[in-house]
Amino acid sequence: MGTPVLGLQDTTAGHFSSLLKHWRSVRRLTQIELASDANVSARHLCFLETGRSQPSREMVQLLGSALDLPLEERNALHVAAGFVPPYGDKGLAAENLQPVQQALDFMLRQQEPYPGIVVDGHWDVRMRNQGSARLLKPFRDSYQMEAGVADNAMHVVFHPKGLRQFIVNWEEFAGQMIQILHRDVAQGSRAAVRLFDEIMAYPGLPAEWRLPRHSHASSPVMIMQLAKDDFRLAFFSTFTMLAMPTDAALQQIKIECFFPADDATAEMARTMAL
Repeated sequence: MGTPVLGLQDTTAGHFSSLLKHWRSVRRLTQIELASDANVSARHLCFLETGRSQPSREMVQLLGSALDLPLEERNALHVAAGFVPPYGDKGLAAENLQPVQQALDFMLRQQEPYPGIVVDGHWDVRMRNQGSARLLKPFRDSYQMEAGVADNAMHVVFHPKGLRQFIVNWEEFAGQMIQILHRDVAQGSRAAVRLFDEIMAYPGLPAEWRLPRHSHASSPVMIMQLAKDDFRLAFFSTFTMLAMPTDAALQQIKIECFFPADDATAEMARTMAL
């Protein structure tokens, strides 16, 4: 059994019960359903939610797994119960990550001459390949954005003076991007909640984007069409995530690879790489 953090158990015990109820509600589970998934009695779960019982570290881990919480929220659940969070939260800054760095470098190199980027849980661009630097430079040179958001993949799509001004099919494309952010929020990402609020503060966004919705796009993939003067590109992208990370920040890392949606874009990418 884990040892509670001294001085923390008494002040956060109530928070654990409310946090547990919150996530059970988010996952749309009854007490009986969650108790069954966690292989505990419904009575004990009820006592945990009312604060009549305090959880062991093993129970917190069990409930976090049954609720399918991201590592970030499993850490928060442990802290609320008075325990040291079990998962690191350093991401690419963590020690002993040379193999991960090498894997990311390899994937970005293999994506050449097409763009590839690595974004963190805040959608900040942490790495980019030469293809991304070359092909997006004409657009990036015209950004008029605050330094703090100019390298954020979501902000550049929605900021009026970012990439948004060059996306020909902006409303269609951005409408799909906001749904990706909705999914991040639904999965339990605190960073996504903050980012969603920042994005929705930009002017010209339809009010219905505040709610998740099902897509009815006619194309099998979402294409981003870019144009600046006579320079035109069209890409669709894929996302790759690391399998089974044990670091909360690393779990949120995404590798986005852009692929040409037409022959002209493919030829432009090859020509600019020479």
